[in-house]
Amino acid sequence: MTIKQLIECDEAYPGAGLSIDGIPVTQVTLVGQVRGVKPQATNITYSVDDGTGVVDVKKWVDAERPEGASEAKFAPDTYVRVFGRLTSFNGKKHVGAHFIRAIDDFNEVNYHLLDATYVHLFLTKGAPAQGGAGAAGGDAGGGDGMFVDGGNGGARAAPNRLKLCSKTGQTVFNYMQRMAAGDEGVGAPAIASGTGLSIRDVISGADDLLGQGLIYTTLDDETWAVLDY
Repeated sequence: MTIKQLIECDEAYPGAGLSIDGIPVTQVTLVGQVRGVKPQATNITYSVDDGTGVVDVKKWVDAERPEGASEAKFAPDTYVRVFGRLTSFNGKKHVGAHFIRAIDDFNEVNYHLLDATYVHLFLTKGAPAQGGAGAAGGDAGGGDGMFVDGGNGGARAAPNRLKLCSKTGQTVFNYMQRMAAGDEGVGAPAIASGTGLSIRDVISGADDLLGQGLIYTTLDDETWAVLDY
């Protein structure tokens, strides 16, 4: 999405679900430039600008490592991609970040704006005619198609950094992806039962995946869901 879309998205009444182009939305991805950084005790708030608007992105700090709050990971003027949950509080939108990463190739900035345009047109005008842009860019509606492994894995194909995780982490990820448990995620006991791993190994593998931004915690620290790419 673009930040303008996030800021202007519909809220039927306070506390109601948000929607963009008539579609309920929770998880979003956006690309922009960091304009400001505000480290706090519980989170780091980044002010992110993508040329269409500015939105606050809050990255919560691990309570067990409070020292992380004193160091901003992304300095002003850094281009970043944010994966997170869109939230409205007192009428103001912000994104609670599951994962933020720096952008190394500026082409990704241009690609994201094209991707957001494609998704908007797809939702408001319908799918393109067969043999048109959709045939050449079949991954566009699925999210990060140009920057992940395409293959036959579908819209939830894992990014290349899954290869950087341990074998245990890959096993945990593959099981979670097969379960497709949605926003509530899958708990460590269920993963252990389904994979034959110990709880300790599951948690260790999940830590690898969290570090790579492939999953995020949901109901508690031992329940996770896969980020949609």
